[in-house]
Parts: sequence; C-alpha cells; structure tokens
Amino acid sequence: MKDGERWVVVGLGNPGDRYSGNRHNAGAMALEVLLRRAGASLRKHKSGALVGEGAVGGERVVLARPAVLMNDSGRPVQGLLRWYKSSPERLIVIHDELDIRFGGVRVKQGGGTAGHNGLRSLVSHLSGADFNRVRIGISRPRADRDSVGYVLGDFSAAERKDLPDLLERAADATERIIEAGPEAAMNTFNSH
Repeated sequence: MKDGERWVVVGLGNPGDRYSGNRHNAGAMALEVLLRRAGASLRKHKSGALVGEGAVGGERVVLARPAVLMNDSGRPVQGLLRWYKSSPERLIVIHDELDIRFGGVRVKQGGGTAGHNGLRSLVSHLSGADFNRVRIGISRPRADRDSVGYVLGDFSAAERKDLPDLLERAADATERIIEAGPEAAMNTFNSH
C-alpha cells in the first residue's frame, strides 16, 4: 500500500427500483448512509460504476456502487481501482451476508466467497480476495425457502424497522476501518 492511496468503498447491490428493497442490496443501502454523511452524491463513471467522492473517517474516499448486476460487480470495481490507482488493500466492500444473523455487522479481511456471486466476481477480477469487507447480516432463509429468492426478496416489515440502525452500524464499521485500520474495526465490531 502506497502512502496517499485513496480508500475505495463499494456498496454491492443490483441496480434499479425492482431490487432497491432487496436483502441483496444491503451493501448499496449502507453506501447511501456513507454518501449522506459525506455530503456526496453518485455520478456515472467510465468504469461502469456510480461514483461519489467525499470525506469519511477524516480521509478523502471514493464511494461507489457498480451500475451492473451484482454477479458482474468485479469488472467495474477493477476499473475503479485502476482509475484511482488504489490497491485491493485499500478497498472496502459492503455486502449482505447469509451466515450472519439479521442485525449483525462483521468486518473481515480477505477470505472466501461463501457462495456470494458478487464477491466471486470481485475475487475473479481482482485476482484475489485481499480486500476488506463489511458484512451485513441478513440471516439464512427457512429450510423450505430458496436462497436466491430470499436474497432477491425485500426485507420483512419487522426487519425494515431495524434496518436503519443496521445500515448506520455498517457505515460506522466502514469509517472505523478507514480511521483505525481493519484490525481495530474487527476488534470493535466482531466482538458482539
């Protein structure tokens, strides 16, 4: 990691109104919180992402959302890192996570994809998994429910009541990574 390298924060989700309330869009929803905090707005970028710039955690950062379906997220993120000359170590990806109960937020460095196609695309295009992750718990569906239909379904009415707090905590975890590093963020967010 070179001094002066900018942080790139990516919120994963699917574009369009049809998907806006889906569990799979939790990362994009948390990015909206960060955009609001930074006073930034998204604009089209030649990478195939929507991009805003602002200050997060006291540093200038790039806030982005791929303008493609989740499963193709790797290509625009790769383009962003090239454009901003940032390394994967300075990338934070915010995404939904089936293996964490709804309401949980966890920070992770590297690791596998756990069947998450957005992460799979990123790992493929970035030639590795050495990026930071803010994982937003959405819980697993009941045994009689299909995972794909579940993640592409909207949050329940009960979940929507707690969703704003969950998204704020995901934004807090992202800021903590930028301010103090991934280890400190893990110590703060992975202990409860």
